[in-house]
Amino acid sequence: MAPDPQDLQSGGGFNPPVPTTSGGPDYGRFVEAVRTLQDLTRGADAPDDVVTQAADLIENVNALLAPYDADEWRSPSGRRMDLPNRGNIMQVPVNIGVVDAHVAGTARFRRFHLGRNGAVHGGALALLFDSLLGYTAFKLSESPRQRTAFLHVDYRKIVPVEKELRVDAGIDRIDGRKIFLTGRLLDGDAVLCEAEALFLTLLPGQP
Repeated sequence: MAPDPQDLQSGGGFNPPVPTTSGGPDYGRFVEAVRTLQDLTRGADAPDDVVTQAADLIENVNALLAPYDADEWRSPSGRRMDLPNRGNIMQVPVNIGVVDAHVAGTARFRRFHLGRNGAVHGGALALLFDSLLGYTAFKLSESPRQRTAFLHVDYRKIVPVEKELRVDAGIDRIDGRKIFLTGRLLDGDAVLCEAEALFLTLLPGQP
């Protein structure tokens, strides 16, 4: 019998998610459809009657899904290893991996992440770096459980929405439980943002 997911997190800490195929072959399409809905909610200027119809449809979808509400250990979100961002809709869409002892890849902010005047909202940039550097700490330190203790973001240039950008990150040093990291967001060779962070490896049982 497979272990109960709830038992796997009883000791505290960030336990690795248990992979799942729950949600089936259309779960990725479902996540993408919700992302597009977020974009259109942010950007569409629809007639009143269209907004009314859309609200009715969304409320119907909510009612359809509500009986299946599950906790984080059972929901497929964050556990679909076959999907970008493990099927987690909260994260900024990225395509990253380990390259020569660093993490590198691409990121693309959607219309949903718009702040004003075509620029990505600063909070979305902090979210990107927290996720990017957390992934980097996990992949490069061989420590599966850590939390953010400090995150500093330097906003160098305006970051555009709806454009493929580059990211890279690495570990500067490890001092006991402390993992010091830096990361960058680039448009071509232009550095748009830089971040530095401290992650702490969790002790057994720490939440």
